[in-house]
Amino acid sequence: MVRVVLIDDERMIVEGLRRVIPWQDYACEVVGTAEDAASGAELIRRVHPHIVFTDIRMPGQDGLTMLAGLRSEFPDMQVTVLTGYRDFSYAQEAIRLGVTRFLLKPSKLDEILEALSAMTERVRALPADDAGDNAGSLQAGHYLVRRALAYMQQHYAEKLTLSELADVCYVSQWHLSKLLNRYAGKGFNDILNTLRIEEARRLLADPSLKIGDIGEMVGYADPAYFAKVFKKLTDMSANEYRSRL
Repeated sequence: MVRVVLIDDERMIVEGLRRVIPWQDYACEVVGTAEDAASGAELIRRVHPHIVFTDIRMPGQDGLTMLAGLRSEFPDMQVTVLTGYRDFSYAQEAIRLGVTRFLLKPSKLDEILEALSAMTERVRALPADDAGDNAGSLQAGHYLVRRALAYMQQHYAEKLTLSELADVCYVSQWHLSKLLNRYAGKGFNDILNTLRIEEARRLLADPSLKIGDIGEMVGYADPAYFAKVFKKLTDMSANEYRSRL
């Protein structure tokens, strides 16, 4: 049986899909529904569906990042987008990320059934041990890493964790860690320390700022740890670095 998940913040649409589509005719079963991107991603990680119907313009959600996360972490999973957002560039990006169909609401039943037929055919064509490393999932991985790095650039001075970043990207910590190493060439902690020390070096040019204060400003609550990381990345202490400016 092909497992299906439905994600949409409009409950009527979810219930409509459940009732109107003859799932049994396609050997499919709806194994779960969700009303937002975060719970949808958690549900998918739990039930491992073959097929997902999802909106990607839900209030307070980053739909393209959610889509990239799904396509990257579950490359064999087939996704059809149902959305009322009529933006061509948005649709183009979704297609680049590897969705099977991009349908505008209100979608006709025959369009949804055609999408379901195409997705079930693709699911059944996959070998049991397929790695799913296709162009769509690779594009999704690149997109997700760009999103993660941008978020780190904005929040490096905060108490940022890999768990928080993974939640922002709608993927597991393990998967995000793998993507960062693959596409950025560094792990989460190395990237975070690099961002913080780069900013610390810039701030050291201001003689009115104390070195301990600079450490706190870039995200290090422990002055000793700041000193250790700074020396590791620059081969000199913060005092030495400042003296050479």
